[in-house]
Amino acid sequence: MLKIQDVTFAYKKNSPVLDHFSLEINEGGIYGLLGKNGTGKSTLLYLIMGLLRPQSGWVTYNDVETLKRQPELLSDMFIVPEEYNLPGISLQKYINAIKPFYPRFDEAMMYRCLENFEMPREINLDALSMGQKKKVYMSIALAARTHLLLMDEPTNGLDIPSKSQFRKIVAGSTDPDQIVIISTHQVRDVELLLDHVTMIEKNEVLLNTKMDQLFKDDEVINLEDVFNKLLEERK
Repeated sequence: MLKIQDVTFAYKKNSPVLDHFSLEINEGGIYGLLGKNGTGKSTLLYLIMGLLRPQSGWVTYNDVETLKRQPELLSDMFIVPEEYNLPGISLQKYINAIKPFYPRFDEAMMYRCLENFEMPREINLDALSMGQKKKVYMSIALAARTHLLLMDEPTNGLDIPSKSQFRKIVAGSTDPDQIVIISTHQVRDVELLLDHVTMIEKNEVLLNTKMDQLFKDDEVINLEDVFNKLLEERK
């Protein structure tokens, strides 16, 4: 279980990005963390990972405070940030270096993901485009098989066919007991993938529900329309 309790965080004094923000995630599934740019989605992911320290409140995963960065906790968490650098070594050397930290790492799954992304096995990590880096790092993240997986704007830098591949690969490479949180403002890239949706705006949780609870009969739900309606109601 992931619990964010009364968290306040600011990069600048008296200008909080999150102010007494709370949220709970109690079951496995693919969660969409949706909101406009600048609403604190990325900050929230880094707080969950314990990479940022809140000014007040706390974040716990399985009743352990993530800020403590305990090895046994970190081995069951993985984040794909929006931007990152990879070392100038081969993919295999990189995997050999990180695999001991993730007990459930599935190298065969990683290569299946790469194949589905139409990427070769023999890769030098510093010779990749932004989109190729995304594909490789997401393949590694899924193969780590951590019970908590965070992805920040994962479809940025992917072309249209690759976005479709991304949805299929994530859907086919996750377990029901995993919590996968996808933070994005590009709602249409992920809405068909989601089991659960959380919409935030200025420290407020506008919506936190299962996707199937949004549907009425055979009505097609457009999450952008839902979000815009909630913003109008909030004014």
